[in-house]
Amino acid sequence: MRVTVSPIFALLIALIVFIPPPALSAGADHADYARRLDQFFGQLHSTTDAYEAKQIENKIRLIWSSNSTDDAVHQLSVASLALQVGDFKVAGPILDQLVKDQPDFAEAWNRRATLYYVEGKYEESLADIDKVLALEPRHFGAVSGKGACLRALGRDAEALQAMKDAVAIDPFIAGLSDAIKEMQKKTPEL
Repeated sequence: MRVTVSPIFALLIALIVFIPPPALSAGADHADYARRLDQFFGQLHSTTDAYEAKQIENKIRLIWSSNSTDDAVHQLSVASLALQVGDFKVAGPILDQLVKDQPDFAEAWNRRATLYYVEGKYEESLADIDKVLALEPRHFGAVSGKGACLRALGRDAEALQAMKDAVAIDPFIAGLSDAIKEMQKKTPEL
């Protein structure tokens, strides 16, 4: 017997599980935010262990995702879960409102860039990625996403450079080193 779960039900269940702990939500000042990111990026560049690197990446992502007001962090969680279950009609308006209300919340721009990417709106995604990188230049996910958008647009030389830039920020970023090798093999002039 196969059980089908509606996307809305899946979203509600996920919300119950994914509410960020209060200590990790907003409230830390920018100096603490920057200090913690510097610490974790230093660890990311000094480790040789892929498992440890994934743990550090997760800590960095958690900092990025919690760097706003409690309400904005909650709205980002709702939009992220909607993205995960493929409910773009729920995610889109939430993210649109978030970037309007919290223009300095880099992760809101990043999630909307992700939404645009999966919808095939590569130019819109690139515009949001530019906002992310203006706010958080070490956002390895955004730099990697930039490479994916550029590749989808057939701008392979720029895509390859973005992928290399992402690996320079995070040497352990999933699958990117292999994608770089594949692109270089297929198109040696890049």
